[in-house]
Amino acid sequence: MPRTFPLEKTRNIGIMAHIDAGKTTTTERILFYTGRTHKMGEVHEGAAVMDWMEQEQERGITITSAATAAEWQGHRINIIDTPGHVDFTVEVERSLRVLDGAIAIFDSVAGVEPQSETVWRQADKYMVPRIAYINKMDRTGADFDKAIQTMRDRLGANPLPIQLPIGAEADFAGVVDLIENKALVWKDELGTEFDYEEIPAELQDAAHEARTHLVEACADYDDELMEAYLNDEEIPHERIASSLHQATIDIKVTPVLCGSSFKNKGVQPLLDAIVELLPSPLEVPPVTGIEPPNKGEDGQGREAERPADESAPFAALAFKVMADPYVGKLTYFRVYSGKLSAGSRVLNSSNGRTERIGRLLMMHANHRSEIEECYAGDICAGVGLKQTGTGDTLCAPDAPIVLETIEFPQPVIAVAIEPKTKADQEKLSASLARLAEEDPTFQVQSDEETGQTLIHGMGELHLEVIVDRLLREFSVDANVGRPQVAYRETVNRHVDKIVGRFVRQTGGRGQYGHVVINMEPAPGEGFDFVNKIKGGTIPSEFIPAVEQGIEEALASGVRAGYPMVDVRVELVDGSYHEVDSSEMAFKIAGSMAVQEAARRADPSLLEPVMAVEVVTPEEFLGDVIGDLSRRRGKVQGQEPRGNAVAIQA
Repeated sequence: MPRTFPLEKTRNIGIMAHIDAGKTTTTERILFYTGRTHKMGEVHEGAAVMDWMEQEQERGITITSAATAAEWQGHRINIIDTPGHVDFTVEVERSLRVLDGAIAIFDSVAGVEPQSETVWRQADKYMVPRIAYINKMDRTGADFDKAIQTMRDRLGANPLPIQLPIGAEADFAGVVDLIENKALVWKDELGTEFDYEEIPAELQDAAHEARTHLVEACADYDDELMEAYLNDEEIPHERIASSLHQATIDIKVTPVLCGSSFKNKGVQPLLDAIVELLPSPLEVPPVTGIEPPNKGEDGQGREAERPADESAPFAALAFKVMADPYVGKLTYFRVYSGKLSAGSRVLNSSNGRTERIGRLLMMHANHRSEIEECYAGDICAGVGLKQTGTGDTLCAPDAPIVLETIEFPQPVIAVAIEPKTKADQEKLSASLARLAEEDPTFQVQSDEETGQTLIHGMGELHLEVIVDRLLREFSVDANVGRPQVAYRETVNRHVDKIVGRFVRQTGGRGQYGHVVINMEPAPGEGFDFVNKIKGGTIPSEFIPAVEQGIEEALASGVRAGYPMVDVRVELVDGSYHEVDSSEMAFKIAGSMAVQEAARRADPSLLEPVMAVEVVTPEEFLGDVIGDLSRRRGKVQGQEPRGNAVAIQA
């Protein structure tokens, strides 16, 4: 079965934004206009196709990123709708890693909001070209120009409007298309009928100025276009579009569109912009990875590319693992090169296991259709991968390659969890393990000192949803303790020549370990171990044991039992016994020395720090600032926003 859409007509895009900017609503409209669905789902009614989990429908928020595919003007568009809450930031992170382009949606009243900045930085990190869509133009207080200004101020972006709104707030009727130099006006409620008209008289000057600005920006990429512009010739649509396309891919400019998804205005031009401006898999740089050295070869392995081509060796990145009640474990992956047919074997080069993909599925939220083959540039899901986790590389067994994996943020909050009944005890640990496999920012750990099971996550909402899922999907009833903050400890002073001796020499085989260490603060290093043993005072086979002992001792600090970070330990001296020395003895000596050193090096607690923004009406300003400073917040500034005030702390 050959591919239905050629590579240059494929687009892999994500939709990212702040909470409630309208990501899911926009996706629903895209599915409706492309003919994927025949009825629009509304988020607030809990009927959105992309928000298929029960928790999502109840809360009216997106929790997991959902993938779907639509067709528009002979192009295949794979869309991933992502959540907005910072608690589910992992979903945005892993989606952006495998996408070629993105739509950043902004609220026309608020402009750039805090989480918009976070997702924008994530997109910068993975070099994802993007277009901006200013949604909610029908809201009271909508201001297109101010929203664009916030993109310059807060994101440092280079926004380039390719549309202007006709009217705003309740009078929002349509948009001026600056590339076509025409006005688009919507006629009916459903937004399916619209006409191209002449630009209204009151917008002629603004449109002329904005179009001039647009052409000047494109002229940097096309000298002939510059000449035509200087000679006042008519510039065809295709010329502007192709230059703008190039500028977008180079992330030099961000084209800006506007509309109101809820009122069904502005979505079709957004689809046109996806097809015209965002890159196909052929236009982004080919993915690079490390080819492991062959057997018998030394070295680190060499860097190699995998072009987006069906005839190249197969390479894909698994970006999401999901437990599905019907088919077991679903692994979503993005194919970068080559092709794969159902039932074939692939090598997971991240852990060296070979696995068989039983079935290949094309996903549409949580509905799926089976496919025989998938090709370079596709995003699909596989059934039957038992050992594959998020961020693993799948490749052809005869051409191994390891692609760059995905970095995930560290959890910031922990709560204790315990089952309500004895029967739930076994189920609890199995269910938590399955959830942790799906979500890399969720970690489970058992505290040896207190005997509790702790779950770590990105925020209270995150953990609340997890506990809710335990009850619904795994029917495990659990009690949750109070949240604990993930403190860390560190040292503030340099200490020298701290001795750790572990000697047991009474009857039978003895134990003898003796080390001397220095300890000092190393901000930002985590844990750094330096071996400065000269002349073999400790044999080299015992050095790793000393390091291991030190590392285990640092896991619970001396001040309050939290893990110690940002310390450097130098092993400077020691002695050993021909018969009685063992790895165990040196491990214990190392941990004794480090605990003694930490006590003397002025240990202190470190707290996680959050950047917070509170938007509040002016009359509550004093209360909010008082509340922040009561919680030891440092207020950094405030600014008026619409009819409210935003406080940064």
